[in-house]
Amino acid sequence: MSDRDSGAGFTVGLVIGAAVGVAIGFFYAPRAGTETREMLKERAEKVRERATEVAEHARETAAEVAEKAKGTATEVVGKAKETAAEAKHRARAKLGELRKKTD
Repeated sequence: MSDRDSGAGFTVGLVIGAAVGVAIGFFYAPRAGTETREMLKERAEKVRERATEVAEHARETAAEVAEKAKGTATEVVGKAKETAAEAKHRARAKLGELRKKTD
């Protein structure tokens, strides 16, 4: 995993894999059809709830990353403007020196 990955992808894969495994297990379990369907319904609800939690966490993480990126971009633009202003000032000073030498 990269440093930027919060583990949400792994969690989603884990939840989906667990849900598939449970569903397959239920189909092979020696239970009545009605009982198996009720258990599947309950498990599906739990998986849906967990998926909602993971999605919400992913949205929050994405919002945090976007806010940090915005702050970083603003900072970079500010530094670029400062650097450009300093370069402009130095260039004008150098131009003034060169004009004095040619006079």
